[in-house]
Amino acid sequence: MSHSAVKLLAITELGGYPDFTSIYKQQGYEVVNIDSVRKAVKLIRQHQPAVIVSEFNFQSDFRDRTSSLETVLSCAQGVADAKMIVFYEQETRQQYARFLERFEVYASLPFPVDEQALRRVLAQALVE
Repeated sequence: MSHSAVKLLAITELGGYPDFTSIYKQQGYEVVNIDSVRKAVKLIRQHQPAVIVSEFNFQSDFRDRTSSLETVLSCAQGVADAKMIVFYEQETRQQYARFLERFEVYASLPFPVDEQALRRVLAQALVE
């Protein structure tokens, strides 16, 4: 794979939706897949991805946060100028809206993820 390939970090904590790795690759990304935020923190520093794709998993038991996605965004600040693409459940859209009041993301896609919308967002992220 070319060293100039644009890196995409895909964080899949819960899953339960299709693996979009082939779409990421078709759009020209070099993909790194991981299954935990703890691993993401380390890999963000190592790989400095241009794009991070993750789920918004609302966690009501967090005292000062709404989800582990906040940890990812905080870690990426100053390390990688990554565009964050977030998948979210319709049932948690109110909590996600509160999250968006405090954090900026590049794109938000509700489940079930529309593959054409995902392709458009990924293509845009490459040229912006």
